[in-house]
Amino acid sequence: MRMTPGTRIASVAVVTASLFALCADGGVLELQPRAGDPIRELTAAQRSLFDMGRVLYSTPIPATEGMGPIFNKSNCQSCHSNPVGGWGNASVTQFGISDKGSFTMVPGESQSLLQEFGVSEFCKEIIPASANFTAIRMTNSSMAFGMVEAVPDAAIALLEDPTDADGDGVSGRIHWVRPLEETNTSSPLRVGRFGWKAQVATVLSFSGDATRNEMGITNRLLMVENAPNGDDARLAQCDPMPEPEDVSDQQGFAFIDRVTHFQRYLAVPPQTPKSGMAGESIFINVGCAKCHVPEWTTANTPGLEDAIRNKVIRPYADFMLHDMGLQGDGVSDGYASETELRTPTLWNLRTRDPMLHNGAAAGGLFSDRVRTAIALHGPYGEGAGSADAFAQLSEGDKVLLVSFLNSLGRVEFDDNGDSHVNIIDFIAFKAALGSSSTPNTPNAVHDINQDGIISVADFTYFMQAYEGENGDCNGNGVADLMDLLTGTSVDTDLNGLPDECIPCPADFNGDHSVNGADLGRLLGTWGQSDVPTDLNSDGIVGGEDLGRLLGAWGLCP
Repeated sequence: MRMTPGTRIASVAVVTASLFALCADGGVLELQPRAGDPIRELTAAQRSLFDMGRVLYSTPIPATEGMGPIFNKSNCQSCHSNPVGGWGNASVTQFGISDKGSFTMVPGESQSLLQEFGVSEFCKEIIPASANFTAIRMTNSSMAFGMVEAVPDAAIALLEDPTDADGDGVSGRIHWVRPLEETNTSSPLRVGRFGWKAQVATVLSFSGDATRNEMGITNRLLMVENAPNGDDARLAQCDPMPEPEDVSDQQGFAFIDRVTHFQRYLAVPPQTPKSGMAGESIFINVGCAKCHVPEWTTANTPGLEDAIRNKVIRPYADFMLHDMGLQGDGVSDGYASETELRTPTLWNLRTRDPMLHNGAAAGGLFSDRVRTAIALHGPYGEGAGSADAFAQLSEGDKVLLVSFLNSLGRVEFDDNGDSHVNIIDFIAFKAALGSSSTPNTPNAVHDINQDGIISVADFTYFMQAYEGENGDCNGNGVADLMDLLTGTSVDTDLNGLPDECIPCPADFNGDHSVNGADLGRLLGTWGQSDVPTDLNSDGIVGGEDLGRLLGAWGLCP
């Protein structure tokens, strides 16, 4: 039967009551956190640490507080900006000497990373004339850093295949490293999992390394300042501050601790729809998942925070080094060779521009970037087989695979893909209400419970995701958005509010209509001052007020 506004409201009440009952039993669905949000299960104390770290992550550090003398950025967010704590479009330069594909640092230099800026021209680094090789690396990120660190070393080691024993063309290799905070040189090495070369094993090491090498701030993990082009005499003139420059605050936390809290407690980015897309099966079938392993479970050790322990995550990465052939960056780092790169995580991929370690897939549509990035995995190296398999797919299957990748980072109910849920998405939801859905149809973004139909049950969650006002402005006991969905109210100006809630200045008699009665009242006060019909508040009723009334004729609720 046809559903009237009255029966719709009644059904809404039933659905809402059942949802509250589910909530009481702990079985109700939850909206996925958005990229850059904190983990929901954090304690109040952990959330406070996250918030404080978030502030410091984006706060520029001046030279008077230790930044420099050579550096790339004055704060973390300048590079990790999409979202804050994630990847970005900033790049750094590596330089050195390449001889028949073998990389070495320039003699006298302590590292291959160029610090682009200096506190003065005298202190600034340059690429030495003896360097015959440079390489660009884009800002890398793993998001949900604490979850990534908590993936057990033993679980990753089970997938290691350094000699390609199974003959599938993929020979992932672990980069075993010692965390910077580990002072016992006889302690076991850890699986590196951060950085393009998997050269960092823990979030704290990541923070300490970046703070010294990108911002020029020495800390308890790296006490020695980088000298401009290895020139200690110049360093002595450029850096008068004692080491370490990063010291503990009144709560006992240094800067590297604070930004570690923020990164460690970042939530897993959303994936919408959560499962069932045909494109993921194709992704697996063409071999992408050999390196971009979909799913891991974090360790279940008592020392981990409850918010991180024993969680299933879907980063689409194996955290290992792979020989990428011509796509290698030409730089060696520890045990990582010139052609090896760590498999980057794919969660939140839809926001990444540019893609690849060197930014070679940039600009244009998401589909364009993805297809370019896949093609560049060949013709040599461990990604070549998957790149060739993708090229052999039908156009329809390519579209399905790209659509799956576009789900990685997509906000639930974000119909137009702009990472916001607003009135435009409400209009799309209303149009889709009652329609059937599969994970492969565009309206799947609205089917949060994945039951195959866009329903009022889904809309209950839409109202949670909605970024605009959603009160009860007309006082009828029903949320405004629900009134608009059921047709109880209308929203002719598309501002997300029922029209009856918006006052109309030209409706002088309050009958919710601008008509002849209002025109007569205005004309009756022509030339007068201090009267309600002075719509432009210029002190006298005149022609402009008449124009405003006529402009509102028939438009006001």
